[in-house]
Amino acid sequence: MPSDTMPLLVASGVDAGYGTMQVLWGVDLDVRPGETVLLLGANGAGKTTFLKSLVGLIDARQGSIRLGGDDITQMRSSDRMRRGMTYMSELAVFPDLSIEENIRIGAQALGHANPNRRLDELYGLFPVLRDKRRDAASTLSGGQRKMLGMAKAMAAEPKLLVLDEPSAGLSPLFVKEVIRILRDLQGRGIALLVAEQNIGFLEVATRVFVLEGGRIRFSGTVAEMSDNEALRRAYFGLK
Repeated sequence: MPSDTMPLLVASGVDAGYGTMQVLWGVDLDVRPGETVLLLGANGAGKTTFLKSLVGLIDARQGSIRLGGDDITQMRSSDRMRRGMTYMSELAVFPDLSIEENIRIGAQALGHANPNRRLDELYGLFPVLRDKRRDAASTLSGGQRKMLGMAKAMAAEPKLLVLDEPSAGLSPLFVKEVIRILRDLQGRGIALLVAEQNIGFLEVATRVFVLEGGRIRFSGTVAEMSDNEALRRAYFGLK
């Protein structure tokens, strides 16, 4: 396999949970440079738990996580970020800080050499934020907060952007806008791992992993998923 198609992220046999409750069992997933992987599953499937284990917010009880070929399983979350993986949670932003302060915090996480240049680039990608840059994040609509969360996560120029339910709480119009932005990011060569239950995100997916009951039930291309009768009944046609 050519070096440019080797996985950027590899999770192997990941178990995780909270206290005595186990949520994940033997989860395997990989993301290659520049591709978009959709982790599809209903509420309660374990998507957020898996993403938190990837970025170091909770420990993997079993298995391993590798980023860029290096084992990061025991690494602190901040060190994983410095290696090029950033995370956008459902909350995503600091509501009492201004839009610009939120983005600068994202840039500082990796010690960005020129945050002003990066701010200009991100305002170009998210123009709705430019005019409001001095306003508190709490004044934004739900859709605009998602834009800010993505801009904050993008500020450090990650190799891999991990997004948890970017469509949560958004109107269909804003969901389409999020999908448009993800398509734009694809053109910039950034790898994306998107955890979602909205099948509209299949539009931008290179590959799909279906998580159900804490276990991966399917992995493959969108076309392969649509050919699977059980998955087609379970997901296609649902929003």
